[in-house]
Amino acid sequence: MSPTRRTTVATAAEADGPERRSARTGGGAGRAVVVLVLVTAAALIPLLGPRVALDGTGEAAAPGTGGIALLRTVLLAALCVPVGELFVARLVRRVPGAPGRTPGSWAPWAAGAGLVASLGLASVVATGNLVPDSPADMDVGGLYETRDGKLALVEVNAFAAAGLLALSRRPAAQALPLAAVVVAEALRAHPSTDHHDPLVGTGLTVVHLTCAALWAGGLLHVLRTLRTRAWRSSGPGTALLGLYARVAAVLLAAVTASGVWSTLRRMPPGTVLDQLTETAYGRALFAKVLLVAAVAVLALWARLRLRRAADDPLGACAPARAEVVVLGAVVAVSALMTALPLPIRW
Repeated sequence: MSPTRRTTVATAAEADGPERRSARTGGGAGRAVVVLVLVTAAALIPLLGPRVALDGTGEAAAPGTGGIALLRTVLLAALCVPVGELFVARLVRRVPGAPGRTPGSWAPWAAGAGLVASLGLASVVATGNLVPDSPADMDVGGLYETRDGKLALVEVNAFAAAGLLALSRRPAAQALPLAAVVVAEALRAHPSTDHHDPLVGTGLTVVHLTCAALWAGGLLHVLRTLRTRAWRSSGPGTALLGLYARVAAVLLAAVTASGVWSTLRRMPPGTVLDQLTETAYGRALFAKVLLVAAVAVLALWARLRLRRAADDPLGACAPARAEVVVLGAVVAVSALMTALPLPIRW
């Protein structure tokens, strides 16, 4: 290449450089705005959801229902992120020729968010399930004397441990404290005064929550992985997305079965249709069912696109991204359901 040609190419590259950097910066800013909008929308579900769900039902909401639902939304989302990362890490090991590079972990940040949310929920329990006006209203020592207080402390300690382990050389050890959060949530949702066997309800919730966390958190981390340059090639990317899709089908079946069984335990079969429109819990459940159905359609769409263009895994990412957004709404509605009055039994 002649000196003149080299100079021309270099000049073009220098001129093109700022434009490319500007495009990358603009794309990053656009993604940040989209994320901010989605987070705001997800926060509005628990904050405004109780008022909408309770309107006209004649049911009374507990004090601070919106705030409690928001804290539990953060807690559930903080659970999904590290669970999904651990799940996808196992899938990556099964991909032939998988690149060694994976996206950075969000688990420490998720653990921090979960710790803050669990501390907020523990403060509510320490005030007798009321929103504290000041630290003087909280009986922290009383947490050790009640079942709900002990479960709240388990979640606080579990998120703290998960955050430390996420920063350690053995991040896979997070599985133990994360499992403790799942069990604590299941036990909290099914007190010993439950009308039916509380152990059965606890077991169903453990299955439901575990599968939902694997599904939502796993898809989020798969999409983050496919965005890295090393995974954009057709071979590893297609294999990873295919592995996840097969497991996700099983997770969807488990989530549906456990959810239907739990519903029938809490609502007598003959009253389900009426309660879906006449009670706050039923309305939230109906919204969740519609969202899960939308997620199933998006998952099927992504699967079909992957089969039609097996050499382009990114082609299935558009419906998969929409699926992640709707799954986020499912998490928010699920958190809202935990703050609403339990369904009526008649």
